[in-house]
Order: sequence, then structure tokens, then C-alpha cells
Amino acid sequence: MSIVKEFKEFAVKGNAVDLAVGVIIGAAFAKIVDSIVGDLIMPLVGRVLGKLDFSNLFFLLGDNPDNLLTLADLKKAGIPVFAYGNFLTILVNFVILAFIIFMMVKQINRLRKEEPAPAPEVPPPTPEDVLLLREIRDSLRK
Repeated sequence: MSIVKEFKEFAVKGNAVDLAVGVIIGAAFAKIVDSIVGDLIMPLVGRVLGKLDFSNLFFLLGDNPDNLLTLADLKKAGIPVFAYGNFLTILVNFVILAFIIFMMVKQINRLRKEEPAPAPEVPPPTPEDVLLLREIRDSLRK
């Protein structure tokens, strides 16, 4: 029964719950960034570079007996390809996601109120009896 109790304590700890929430939000955020890159940015970049479709940029590494033209058809047929266009799309995804996360962390850090450094404590005045005892001690040392 102690394992169940330990697991319950672990599962409801703040750090475990925060991590779970972060992973779920991160997965949803990644889908949004994938859509932004795949549906908005890469078509614009392709248009600027001459109607280039990044998803179909690849080098054929094997024989293509059926003269297949698209990456999806080649992969379905099991023909080896070097799909650098897909890599470029994923790389742009990463750069955008990293930049957005950087901006979010920067903003959160800016919004956090920095606590002022505590003022150095001034020691309370020494009581008279302690001062008198120190004076007696010092005179006896002589």
C-alpha cells in the first residue's frame, strides 16, 4: 500500500502537475506553429522563390521504375529518397517555435516583480547590563 501512497504524493506534487500541464500546452502550441509554418510561411517563401513547394524537395537515392514524381508516392513505393525539403520545413518550425518561446520567457521575466534586496539589519542597541559586564570583563583582563 505504501507504493500507492508514494505515487499519489508524487502525482499531486506541484512540479509533476506543472510538468504535465506544460507538456499538454506545448503539444497544442506545436500544432499551431506547424500550421503557421506549413500553411502560411512556407507557401509564401515558396512563392517568393519561384513557386517552389518545399515538401517535394528531395533527391532520389534508388531506382524509380514507375517514374513517380511526388515524395509521398515515392515513400509509399518504398523507394529511398533524401527529403531535404521536409527537413527545411521542420527546421523553420523549430526556429519559429524557439523564437516564440524565447519571447514568452523574456516577457514573463520582465513582468515578474523583482523583490527588492532586504535592507541590512541594524542590530538593536546593546543593553546596558551587557555593556557593563563587557566593561568588567575587559578590566579584569588587564
